[in-house]
Amino acid sequence: MKTNMGSLDKAIRIIIAITFAMLYITKTVEGTAGIVLLVVGGIFLLTSIVSFCPLYSILGLNTCSKK
Repeated sequence: MKTNMGSLDKAIRIIIAITFAMLYITKTVEGTAGIVLLVVGGIFLLTSIVSFCPLYSILGLNTCSKK
């Protein structure tokens, strides 16, 4: 699996994942919408950890600066 995410992209995804989790924990977003946010945040966190986004591969995107 080739990395296709740069450090800025990973940082933004981690911040978004934390934000989604905080919205759910503070009960700002509840119910189905809250669960959807948690799942999307989990996906963002996972893709940031492994530095690979399957959607980027499909779309032919690469934000990683190293070749």
